Amino acid sequence: MAVIDRIAGWEVELADWRRRLHAIPELDFDLDETAAFVAERLREIGVDEIHEGIARTGIVALIRGRAPGPTIGLRADMDALPIEEAVDRPWKSQRPGRMHACGHDGHTTILLGAARYLAETRNFAGTVALIFQPSEEMSGGGRVMVEEGVMDRFAITRVFGLHNAPGIALGRIETRPGPLMAATDQFSVRLKGQGGHAAWPHACVDPVAAALALGQAITQIPAREVDPIKSAVVSLTMIHAGAATNIVPETATLGGTVRTLDRDVREAMAARIAAAVEAIGAAFGVEAQLDYELGYPVTRNEPEATAFAVRVAAEVVGEGGVDGARRPELGAEDFAYMLEARPGAYVFVGAGEGPGLHHPAYDYNDAVTPIGASYFARLAEAALPLGR
Repeated sequence: MAVIDRIAGWEVELADWRRRLHAIPELDFDLDETAAFVAERLREIGVDEIHEGIARTGIVALIRGRAPGPTIGLRADMDALPIEEAVDRPWKSQRPGRMHACGHDGHTTILLGAARYLAETRNFAGTVALIFQPSEEMSGGGRVMVEEGVMDRFAITRVFGLHNAPGIALGRIETRPGPLMAATDQFSVRLKGQGGHAAWPHACVDPVAAALALGQAITQIPAREVDPIKSAVVSLTMIHAGAATNIVPETATLGGTVRTLDRDVREAMAARIAAAVEAIGAAFGVEAQLDYELGYPVTRNEPEATAFAVRVAAEVVGEGGVDGARRPELGAEDFAYMLEARPGAYVFVGAGEGPGLHHPAYDYNDAVTPIGASYFARLAEAALPLGR
């Protein structure tokens, strides 16, 4: 089996839908035009129910099969990024400083393509819940949709998602059971000393020296205190202090991110950074204030659902086109919240060569859409078989 012929026949129309979305990028939860476009397509497609206004601009649409059965969820994210698009295309962003630099316009179109096919054929027993989610990039719309009860409200038993992946051969599908993407947390530290003239540092309490020592201490924690078989990455990305070369400043700030694939390691990193801040502050005589913010959790695929997703992917792209043991990566994804609420799996669909995600020259490869839509459609039919 390969890409579904019916879906392949819509490739030009689906590309047009995607490019219309690409031209109107919206951020965070403020996706009014995007959500309106999606709802209009869903009405044209003929889904059974459309529920709007979930997590402000999210949508859940239902398609019922030919017989009763359970409900599975298929999710697409809809938001763009605050990036100025660098390449002039006919469908270039019409919004200065905003662009679909991660392909969520493509993910939305993939789910619409699958919805069109499933609403037309209905070769399944049960219900497919189409989840169109806001704010993957900024505020965790997946978390908000879960908190607003979408899993219980629509009786979703399993949930599946995908992401296009530049740099992977077009159509190749990769995933793994267990942790696929990292938990990502962020920290900032404000160090307050006593400023003064650089000629008399002994009369000052230097927060810059404390910041340098603290930065070194924090970035050494993974190398010396985390099991090397496990993963933890601390990236110190900001240090700000002073405005003149002959003045010891009053304050210094530093911050960065912590990425982990294990819950125990995540908790240990937070505790060790807090201890380092307290100890360095005391050692250098500065006031040290830590702000540690937990971000998206680990994107953890449920093993049985992952094995199922791999089998379905092989039906669409062939066994040689699937890697079910991909290495985990340390990017983050708020689909993690949905996987905490229900068993399921997340996969990457290769987009071929080209600029990477979050790059100002990135443009989603429309050839991915029939592949992704076929994968979603086959997932629904295989998860909810007729005549069980």
